[in-house]
Amino acid sequence: MSTLHVLSHSPFGDDRLTSCLRVIGGADVLLLSGDAVYALQPGTAPFTALHNRQIKLFVLAEDAQARAIQVPDWAEVIDYPAFVELSIHHDKVNSWL
Repeated sequence: MSTLHVLSHSPFGDDRLTSCLRVIGGADVLLLSGDAVYALQPGTAPFTALHNRQIKLFVLAEDAQARAIQVPDWAEVIDYPAFVELSIHHDKVNSWL
């Protein structure tokens, strides 16, 4: 059973990203949207945590562009239709509200 984890809050305001990384399974994937894309700022603790975990990571293109965040090559940039496809492909969707 796989889960799509969706984060939309900045990793610098609370511990949602840390909590998510603690429970994410091997078949699970993570989607960063909204202010969560700030986790991809090089040299930050969230960036290092994501890179070190080597999980399947997706980033909403529109949100990265709006925040001038360059997405690293180890993350996949997707649009909203691809987000819907991810939601359908996984057994569960967990939005970290």
